Amino acid sequence: MAGKRVFVCSACGAQAAKWAGQCGECLAWNTLEESLVAVAPARGGKRRAVGYAGETAVGARRLSEVSAEPVQRQPTGLGELDRVLGGGLVSGSVVLIGGDPGIGKSTLLIQMLARLAGEHKSLYVTGEESAEQISLRARRLELQLDSLHVLTETSVERILQQAGVERPRIMVVDSIQTIHSEALQSAPGAVAQIRESAAQLVRFAKQSGTSIFLVGHVTKEGSLAGPRVLEHMVDTVLYFEGDRGNQYRLIRAIKNRFGAVNELGIFAMTDKGLRAVANPSAIFLSGHREAAPGSVILVTREGSRPLLVEVQALVDDSPLGNPRRVALGLEQNRLAMLLAVLHRHGGVPMYDQDVYVNVVGGVRIAETASDLAMIAAILSSHRDRPLSRKLVVFGEIGLAGEIRPVQNGQERLREAAKHGFETAVVPLQNAPKKGVRGLRIVPVARLGDAIEAFFSEA
Repeated sequence: MAGKRVFVCSACGAQAAKWAGQCGECLAWNTLEESLVAVAPARGGKRRAVGYAGETAVGARRLSEVSAEPVQRQPTGLGELDRVLGGGLVSGSVVLIGGDPGIGKSTLLIQMLARLAGEHKSLYVTGEESAEQISLRARRLELQLDSLHVLTETSVERILQQAGVERPRIMVVDSIQTIHSEALQSAPGAVAQIRESAAQLVRFAKQSGTSIFLVGHVTKEGSLAGPRVLEHMVDTVLYFEGDRGNQYRLIRAIKNRFGAVNELGIFAMTDKGLRAVANPSAIFLSGHREAAPGSVILVTREGSRPLLVEVQALVDDSPLGNPRRVALGLEQNRLAMLLAVLHRHGGVPMYDQDVYVNVVGGVRIAETASDLAMIAAILSSHRDRPLSRKLVVFGEIGLAGEIRPVQNGQERLREAAKHGFETAVVPLQNAPKKGVRGLRIVPVARLGDAIEAFFSEA
């Protein structure tokens, strides 16, 4: 198989034999990027296209004729990582994991390799650190070093050559931004280099059955650096979240071809590395001994499990003509919308108040079930009246002031009862007919009913 170097316009997709400042088709400036097109010679000297993994194209088949055997998974030894992967590693899968520098990506992966190295051959490829640095980290974490193999290399061709000799079952490449292909002239980290290096690693994984982890850098906006196509090429994309000054780390799946997305794994960073958190709800609950204004417990859902998190709000008189609305861990535009609904249907104006809303523990909540909790925390802070410490809430609020149901309401209620909460304010349609043992359920249909219920339980 041969390779042909071309320059592709990122705006219109046109190809050119050499680089130019302006695309000849769409006339866009500085959009030509170096790329490598794989072609293979056919009979008669002509060239034919090559399939994704190097095989020739086959005819179309009925979907019923395609075998669909259950996917075999290999547990990693880290329960929270298995959760976000969908149950474990799949042979030939490629996982891209990103996060801020120092968040714990390399620590997590070397712990995983150390647990698997006794049963499966593994290889840790590093382009950023030396073998001595990797050894020092592994010894500090008190990991078994006998079965761990490390390779310091940045050429993807030499990495794959060594991997063909070693034949590892699991391979880690840290990081994809430092890897380059010798077939391209651009520097490591360039768009073409990242795309071509990742393509060769993905092709190797599919052909050999090796499970590959790619570590990716993130931009200052928090997204993975490099071309967006990188996330489309891999099977699973994981994001590490959390503050380096905080003990807890969250790992979230945003794409998974072999399992559910939006699963959340929770780890605690210790001097011996990352360890799974057995009871994640407990770490997000408040440490207040007494009830405080502006605090309420929300029962949210991350992936396949419910979580109890504390939502806090601070409302204060604004000296500005345009009051501030700040939401940490929640959607800012939704906060502005809920304040308008509170004014229109609850009779509580906030046009002269600064409103700050925060989710304790650094969790990011995207679901609309947090609406009722935000309103409860805001009203509690505005009136300077604490809510009951044994109260939990969840529910979506519509623009007409109605309280809308959310998914898996009964499972959320059981989680609240398990942690000793006594009262739950929930949407009317989420109230179970038989109730939940130990939990008094207050169903509400309108925003006014919810406001009354919050402070009758205080």
